[in-house]
Amino acid sequence: MSTTDVLTIETPTGIVRATAGPRRTDCVVFELQGAMRGSVHVTGTQHPRHWDQFTAVRACLGPVDAFETTAPDNALPRLARGRTGYHGSLTRYPHEYGDRPEESVYPLSTVAGNEPSPKTAATLTAVLRACAESVAQRDDLPLILDASRLRKTPGLLRFLNWAIPRADADAVRCAAESETARRELKAAVALWWTIARLFAAHPHPVLLPMLADDEGSLARHIHVLEWAGPYYRERAAEERARADKYRGEVTSLRAQQQRGRTRRRTAQGYPTTKEKV
Repeated sequence: MSTTDVLTIETPTGIVRATAGPRRTDCVVFELQGAMRGSVHVTGTQHPRHWDQFTAVRACLGPVDAFETTAPDNALPRLARGRTGYHGSLTRYPHEYGDRPEESVYPLSTVAGNEPSPKTAATLTAVLRACAESVAQRDDLPLILDASRLRKTPGLLRFLNWAIPRADADAVRCAAESETARRELKAAVALWWTIARLFAAHPHPVLLPMLADDEGSLARHIHVLEWAGPYYRERAAEERARADKYRGEVTSLRAQQQRGRTRRRTAQGYPTTKEKV
């Protein structure tokens, strides 16, 4: 599509026209007219579940990427007849098991932190969705995604390298909790049967509360341990899988980073070669 195309967006508060400005390396900014005034910033970003895959676009209310920079309150979009500016964003990304894209909306709010009315929220969402869809269909989308990858990879690597040892530590902790619950369960069951045999041989009221499934009883403690062992074992497996996933994403991002450096060096070595980002 042409970068000068104007989107006509039907919303609950009226028609909004969004005009795309020229691409700014890794983003496109739309200027709004009609039922809304202000701008929407659209850039490339990573898939929410695969941080090494730059296949998503994110539209933010305002002239900047709200995840990295805070726009002044007076620069935020507002309804044509309103004075309140709004925060919020929408991310559009490929569906893992189908052709229809998915989207997630970051909570919409006023500059004062209040939730907008349902009608206003529907208007803001419709505008964000239309701008994100427009950029997702552009011929130069690969350039936007490449430039976004170049800009965001160092920060993603810092986060993932911070998160990996924490996931590893959580896996070790949960595995230890599971093993502790297993040992305590074995001992508690043995004790319960000892008390049961004692009660059968010499019935006494003081023993009955320990055998009954009441709050604070040995039987209730056994039920808790029967739940805790498998729960922490599953948590340990999840944390190990999370750490392994993060390691794979680090490896992938570093490889992409290295390919980008090689491509840029090649472009510098051959002046007639067009840079891709």
